[in-house]
Amino acid sequence: MSGCATPSELPRWFDGFQRFPIRTASVNGHRIAYLDEGQGPPLILLHGYGGSMWQWEYQQIPLARQFRVITPDLIGSGLSDKPALDYRPEELIESIRGLMDALGLPTATLIGNSMGGGVAIGMALTHPDRVSRLVLIDSLPDHVRERLASPLMQRALNTSVPAWLARFGALFVGNRTMEAVLKEIIYDHTLVTPAVLDRSNRNRQREDMITPLMSLRDSLPLWEQQFAPRFKDVHHSTLILWGEQDRLFPPQVGRDLQATIPQARLIIIPDAGHIPQWEQPHVVNRHITEFLQP
Repeated sequence: MSGCATPSELPRWFDGFQRFPIRTASVNGHRIAYLDEGQGPPLILLHGYGGSMWQWEYQQIPLARQFRVITPDLIGSGLSDKPALDYRPEELIESIRGLMDALGLPTATLIGNSMGGGVAIGMALTHPDRVSRLVLIDSLPDHVRERLASPLMQRALNTSVPAWLARFGALFVGNRTMEAVLKEIIYDHTLVTPAVLDRSNRNRQREDMITPLMSLRDSLPLWEQQFAPRFKDVHHSTLILWGEQDRLFPPQVGRDLQATIPQARLIIIPDAGHIPQWEQPHVVNRHITEFLQP
């Protein structure tokens, strides 16, 4: 979840199980990196806190058979710019609206995992006419700190370590921390291979990710104040998918979320943790495709 500053050039290809060209768009003066595959009704796939587009690598080909699949690195993450912002919820929301404008998309279905689910909910509440449907995967709930079941993630949210010290620590224990984080969010630890660890660490080391991560953490009270109390005002057709073995937010959190969104249905994904779209992609892709049928 942390990284040290090692600037690098934007790679030409997305390093997934198959290569996809990385594109960029200027949004509010900042570069947003994204994948754009397939044709059809547009889907925008939003990753979680500390994540990147690689968490959607198993959605690119299957979903692109029927849809236009747009997968950005959120501002402050991955290959996108990491400007000196407060990373308030509305700034993330406006970056997605701006990306849609840049791509000429009046509306899209938003599919968000974890924090990306929170951004999707924020878009649905702030710009309801720009969102056609919602898919929330182990999404950001209300009362995040109280609902968070993982001691490791609780420490990450509650730490008061200054950014410079976090960067210094990342030089010595960053790789071990990354492995611990992956094993916390992924249920099947055999999937945390050396190749996955290497890719995660390379993503962490591209640029300074510490400052955006800490700013996102510090903006969490704004999410609780501005958006979490308004789940009942989301009137879009909504599919909630939840990993049965999620160690961060147990399935009851998903059940509570379903109860507060009027048009939501919930499906529990067996043998999956916090990123079921990566751990059980065939199951998740099938549910998404069925939900999005006319």
